[in-house]
Amino acid sequence: MLIARLLAETATLAEKLDAARAELDARGWPVAMAEPVASGEDAIEILLPEGDAGEVRAILGRHFAPCDLLVATREIAIPQVFVSDMDSTMIGQECIDELADFAGIKPQIAAITERAMQGELDFKAALRERVALLEGLDEAAIGQCLSERVRPMAGAKTLVATLKSLGCKTVLVTGGFHAFADPVAEELGFDRVVANRLAVAEGKLTGGLDGAITDSAIKAQVLVEECAALGEGAVSLAMGDGANDVPMLRAATFGIAYHAKPKAREAADGWIERGDLTAVLELLGVPKQDWVRG
Repeated sequence: MLIARLLAETATLAEKLDAARAELDARGWPVAMAEPVASGEDAIEILLPEGDAGEVRAILGRHFAPCDLLVATREIAIPQVFVSDMDSTMIGQECIDELADFAGIKPQIAAITERAMQGELDFKAALRERVALLEGLDEAAIGQCLSERVRPMAGAKTLVATLKSLGCKTVLVTGGFHAFADPVAEELGFDRVVANRLAVAEGKLTGGLDGAITDSAIKAQVLVEECAALGEGAVSLAMGDGANDVPMLRAATFGIAYHAKPKAREAADGWIERGDLTAVLELLGVPKQDWVRG
């Protein structure tokens, strides 16, 4: 059994659903039911007795684009653990790119960031290369960057606060830096932070890192460890946008790619490409009257 939930343009919903049904029928995967989710909100739920989850996602994605979508092979439930990337997911910026602007080298570093997020470069090597370029930058630039550049994504506070109110542990795990992630996590209400540390000496960045690097493997490991602490069968939700989020998205019960790069989108159980972060709550079936507004 496959369960698909989606949010799309309501004016053409019926027409697009008919076209999607026809293609699914042709593949031998008839739709058993299509109706609003039980919460009575804007998402519709489609049940298929059989089908390949990846191909069903692709078919629905083509017919309903742009849409917010989740295709699951089990009942969709409120997660007990939520692990999320930070840059371009919970906040609208890539912090290292914005910090580089204070050093006058944003285009150079942003180009490396983009290739790393697309999965074209080794993440650890790309991170070290970018951090090395920041050598000599005044540490005060971090605080200035935070106050002037870094802003939460729309719906971020509501998503985190609502999940926490429903008993979910929230973890911010990023290939970025504690200097940014800690204040972002505090503002958004995350319970735990896992990130990298910029090395500083005499008030300036040294161009190096302190400690081990938080990469894609560590992100997935954090999710697995958090679930293990809750016991067998713990339900998890992971969210990210780049190639370094792929193992985490695959390890989660429900992996959602947020306005993501192709590799992250392909690896996920669904995606947000139309709405803001509160679309995740709608796909989970949380009634709007239960949302905790941030």
